[in-house]
Amino acid sequence: MTTQSTGTSPAPATERRSWLRDHSELGVCVLLLVLGVLVLTDALTMDVDIAQRGPVGPRTVPLVVGGGLLVIAALLAVDVLRGGRGQAESGEDVDLSEPADWRTVALLTGVFLGAAALINPLGFPVAGALLFWGAAFALGSRRFDRDPLIAAVLSLATYAVFNNLLGVPLPGGPLMGAL
Repeated sequence: MTTQSTGTSPAPATERRSWLRDHSELGVCVLLLVLGVLVLTDALTMDVDIAQRGPVGPRTVPLVVGGGLLVIAALLAVDVLRGGRGQAESGEDVDLSEPADWRTVALLTGVFLGAAALINPLGFPVAGALLFWGAAFALGSRRFDRDPLIAAVLSLATYAVFNNLLGVPLPGGPLMGAL
């Protein structure tokens, strides 16, 4: 029994998926386009005092950045449609055949959201220490003797730099009265 080739082409959905896979960089173009439109919209609807002096006002930089994003999106789209492809990072040591480590992603997400929820009631030094220690734990460090100490020092140093040197007030929490 022999089979004959019917000469049919692949389904249109399969061809479309293959084309999208081959031109996946167009997603970056769409992202840049959306960001450019958002920046330009925000810049053009900005409330500006009519009596401002000089040609450069608060709209100038957002207009330049938004326009630049649109130009880059268009140039990248043209390059991708002409067959340009992004080069793989030569120094990257990632095996793309391995599945993603969703456990680590979930742990990091939980640690970040927990720190964000605790920053007001406990203050930045405590929430930051939990964030730094939790991130180290999620990424595989199991040094329970030194990781909490490093996290606490790093969090206090970050608090001091932002609060005292840069003048960016961070919530100190209940421990700041004791320190």
